[in-house]
Amino acid sequence: MVRKEMIAMLLAGGQGSRLGVLTASVAKPAVAFGGKYRIIDFPLSNCINSGIDTVGVLTQYQPLRLNTHIGIGIPWDLDRNNGGGTVLPPYEKSNNSEWYTGTANAIYQNLNYMEQYNPEYVLILSGDHIYKMDYEVMLDFHKENQADVTIATMPVPLEEASRFGIVIADENKKISEFEEKPEHPRSNLASMGIYIFSFKVLKEALLAMKDQSNCDFGKHIIPYCHEKGQRLFAYEYNGYWKDVGTLGSYWEANMELIDLIPEFNLYEEYWKIYTKSDIIEPQYLSEEAVVEKSIIGEGTEVYGEVHNCVIGAGVSIGKGAVVRDSIIMKGTKIGDGAVVDRAIIAENCEIGDHVKLGVGEEAPNTLNDKIYAFGLVTIGEDSVVPSDVSVGKNTAISGVTKKEDYPDGALLSGGVIIKAGDAE
Repeated sequence: MVRKEMIAMLLAGGQGSRLGVLTASVAKPAVAFGGKYRIIDFPLSNCINSGIDTVGVLTQYQPLRLNTHIGIGIPWDLDRNNGGGTVLPPYEKSNNSEWYTGTANAIYQNLNYMEQYNPEYVLILSGDHIYKMDYEVMLDFHKENQADVTIATMPVPLEEASRFGIVIADENKKISEFEEKPEHPRSNLASMGIYIFSFKVLKEALLAMKDQSNCDFGKHIIPYCHEKGQRLFAYEYNGYWKDVGTLGSYWEANMELIDLIPEFNLYEEYWKIYTKSDIIEPQYLSEEAVVEKSIIGEGTEVYGEVHNCVIGAGVSIGKGAVVRDSIIMKGTKIGDGAVVDRAIIAENCEIGDHVKLGVGEEAPNTLNDKIYAFGLVTIGEDSVVPSDVSVGKNTAISGVTKKEDYPDGALLSGGVIIKAGDAE
C-alpha cells in the first residue's frame, strides 16, 4: 500500500433533526441542494480540488441514499485502486454491534482503515456544510507551524459565538484555550469542525479517550490534546461557509445561489462542484411559461410561472401555476393553477391542482416552533397534497394526505399533518 501524505475522514452520519420532515428518511448530507447537488458534494469536491484522493465517508443515519449517491466515487474521480472513496458504516464486531456514538468515536472505530494508508496527516471534515476551501493551503499552514492539530476557524458575530466551539489564539494563531459552546464567549473565532491532525497525535488521543461515552472532537479530543501540551493552531478562513442546519439557513443558502452576483458561485471553472448526474433529457419551457431569476434542473417542464426559485431535475409545474421564493426538489409535480409561496418541497411529491401553499399570516408551529419557522411551508419527500386545499405558513406536511385531513379545506398557519409511519 502506497503511503498517503494526507487522507480525509468525512463525517456524514448526522440526522439533521432541525431540518424536520426533510430528513425524516434521509441523512442531512444527502439532502438536495442548489437544484442538482446534494450537501455532501461540497466537502467531497473540496477534497478533489485540493488534491486529496483518499476519502473515508462515515455514514450512519439512513445511509442508503448516501451510499447510492457516492457509489464507488466516479463523479469525484475517487474510483481508484489505491485510496479513492470508501463508505464506512458502523460494522458489527464479533461481540457487539456498535453504533457510532460521537464524532471521535466514529473515527476511532475506523482506525484500521486509516492505518492501512499510514498517513502523515488526517483531515477531519463534516459532511453538512456548504463552502469551498483549499485544504492544501490549510495543510501548508499546519506544516509551517509544526502543529500537532490545526483547527479551521472563522470569525462570527460575538452574539452568535455561544453556538460554536470557540478558540482563543495569540498573534501567531497558536491556541491557548478552547471552549465548547461557552455561555460567555471571550473570542469570536469559531471552530468550523474541520481539523488537520498529525496522525500519531490523533491516534494517541483516540486510544486514550476511547472509553469516553459519546466521544467527541470538540468536547474530548481537542481538550485532551491541549492538556497534553500539543501544539494547537487556528487556521483562519474568511470565505463563504454556511451550516445549513435549520430550514431558514437551508432556504437562505439556496436563495443566495440565484442572486445577480451570487456570494457562493456554483459556476467557477477552477473550482468545480462534482456530483452524480443522472442522464436526463433537457428542460422544457412551454410558450406560456414565465421563468425569472431561477435555477431550473434538467428534465424539468414548466407550463406556469417560476420566480426566484431553485428547482431540481424532473420537476413539472402545471399550467397557470405560480411558484415563488421556493425550493422544489427532484421529481415533484405541481398541479395546474397551484400557487406556491416560500415553500421547501422535498423529492417526489405531488401537489394537486389549485393548491395554495404559504397563505395568510404567520403563527407559531404547534409541533415545534423552533424547527418550523421562518414563514416557510415544509413538505417531506413522497408526500401528496390533494387538489383545492390551502396551507398556511410555518407548516409541515409529511405523507400521503387526503381532503379530509384539511378541515374546511385548509391547514392553518402553524399546523402540521404527519401521517403515521412518518418521522417527526
